[in-house]
Amino acid sequence: MTTVRELVESTAAVVGDRNHARWLVEVAVSADHLDEVFDEEVTQRMVAHLDIMIGRYRSGEPLQYVLGRWAFRHLDLFVDRRVLIPRPETEEVAGVAIEFARAVEGDRTVIDLGTGSGAIGLSLAMELPLDGTSVWMTDVSADALAVAQANLAGIGRSARNVTVVESRWFDDVPDELRADVIVSNPPYIASNSPQVDRSVDQHEPSIALYSGLDGLDAIREIVENAGNYLKANGVLVLEIGFDQADAVREVLEKHGYADIEIRTDVFGNDRIAIGRWRTGAG
Repeated sequence: MTTVRELVESTAAVVGDRNHARWLVEVAVSADHLDEVFDEEVTQRMVAHLDIMIGRYRSGEPLQYVLGRWAFRHLDLFVDRRVLIPRPETEEVAGVAIEFARAVEGDRTVIDLGTGSGAIGLSLAMELPLDGTSVWMTDVSADALAVAQANLAGIGRSARNVTVVESRWFDDVPDELRADVIVSNPPYIASNSPQVDRSVDQHEPSIALYSGLDGLDAIREIVENAGNYLKANGVLVLEIGFDQADAVREVLEKHGYADIEIRTDVFGNDRIAIGRWRTGAG
């Protein structure tokens, strides 16, 4: 019989990455802490499950989809091809939204537009105070919201503060809703961009990636309408493309936002656009 340790070694030889091999075996043997089961024997069912995952991995499918889960801040998210793969730069976007929401005195309301897997919105719900917090998560894709709902079930008591709405941006958000923070990781890649990795283009949902000829269609729409749902001095936080800072700043200025700021991500790229709504909700 084969042990878990031997399975990791043989998998690493096939996939060429020991960390990836460990993660694949963890899922195959249903172990949260692989070191604790290294000397246990594996079953034929475990090996068969692993073989299927290795086949998917070697065909070019992203590791996150093969595993069916990925870490995001303090969350262990379920992910599949219905949603974008959570990325480190989006963790930083969530952190900025949390920063502004924490600074609100009294009750706070946050809207996460285009939530996908729920990564940003659920991070807000988990990391903000349980009392006095309201998080709204929207997405136009019913498939994406099914993933977000599955992840919502995993955050415990904080789930009571979350409302999920199927909506194209603000279309089905209640007219009377006013937020202290609106945050979004919208699609921002130009439709003809040559810089998109082939794996991303082939496997991740195009609706969450591409946004017009210059990649700014969704950002323009969000910026134009967010003021109607922001409280006075409310903040809009957007993830943007590394080369879009000047264009997004111009859009924010055009629509009356103040204190506009572009922050870089951990890789040094312009990634987070921030604007404050000074005139009060429309």
